[in-house]
Amino acid sequence: MAGRAPASLQGELAGHAAGASSAFADFGRFLEQELAPRGREREAVGRDHYALESRRFLGASVDLEQTYAWGWEELKRLADDMAATSDRILPGSSVAGAVAHLDADPARRIEGKEAFRGWMQDLADRTLEEMAGTHFDIPDQIRRIECCLAPTNDGGIYYTGPSEDFTRPGRMWWSVPDGITSFSPWREVTTVYHEGVPGHHLQVGQTAVRQDLLNRWQRLMCWVSGHGEGWALYAERLMDDLGYLADPADRLGMLDGQSFRAARVIVDIGMHLELTIPADNPFGFHPGETWTPALGREFMGEHCQMDPAFIDFEVKRYLGWPGQAPSYKVGERIWLEARDEARARQGSAFDLKAFHRSALDLGSLGLDPLKAALARL
Repeated sequence: MAGRAPASLQGELAGHAAGASSAFADFGRFLEQELAPRGREREAVGRDHYALESRRFLGASVDLEQTYAWGWEELKRLADDMAATSDRILPGSSVAGAVAHLDADPARRIEGKEAFRGWMQDLADRTLEEMAGTHFDIPDQIRRIECCLAPTNDGGIYYTGPSEDFTRPGRMWWSVPDGITSFSPWREVTTVYHEGVPGHHLQVGQTAVRQDLLNRWQRLMCWVSGHGEGWALYAERLMDDLGYLADPADRLGMLDGQSFRAARVIVDIGMHLELTIPADNPFGFHPGETWTPALGREFMGEHCQMDPAFIDFEVKRYLGWPGQAPSYKVGERIWLEARDEARARQGSAFDLKAFHRSALDLGSLGLDPLKAALARL
């Protein structure tokens, strides 16, 4: 039978599989019977712990209360933009109505996993070609990206960088859940920009190329979440600025993703610091109450167009990984600040392409050192 292990190995493989299953079960019992009873009574980690985790993921110290307040402002800005964009799609419609209208349009769907992978590849190739030499200096070694369907089915989307000698290109992976065969590309145009060019593929690939400037640790191993994910969100907004999201449906997909990341800032900081929900919050959400995981789940469900099971997972992730989820949107904020400060300093001499090249040449580093380095340019 094709793909079946030789008989000489089957017994050995079965033994290893049984050992792995037993070890996994033992680990589950350890978590349930030994570790869980030692856990905190409250799931919030508190200010001191959270401040350390936030600094670890950002490589920067931020004012947590001010960042929490900014999260509300940013989410309101995005909600207003989504409402206006939805009206362009279907005049007089709500966001939910516009989404339903798009999902019901067969012209805005792709049938089949391989057809969807092909759509990703075409968009990634076209974008890379158009970006090179215009808005970015893209090294020859990374003028190729592969879009792949992941062997897993958990719904994750991720990027893996090229090999050190560039014989294996950077790859964008899409883990399609079981049973999903129909896709809405309007939701995912911005994701291709995030994972491909000018997002992670340019960022990781350009760093890998700079052997003359960066050591192997910097090129191949160092990753600061606020720098990397902040850049990818910055890249999504840049593509909107450059006119690549002129279709209001594609733009709605970008705004929905941005809203999801902004809501994360509010919920993650709010839950772990056990802050009070503003009495005058723009959404009328439980004014004056103290954040809890249950309120965090409710809030996330109101501010992103995603599967309920995914949202359940997300809130549990925030509780177990404090400070990581906000690093995307807060990282983007710091990238935007660094660019605006450079533009203000340089005036008419400011060159956006040169700014991007200089910034990415630094490799992955904390956002406080990034801003300090860019201030010297």
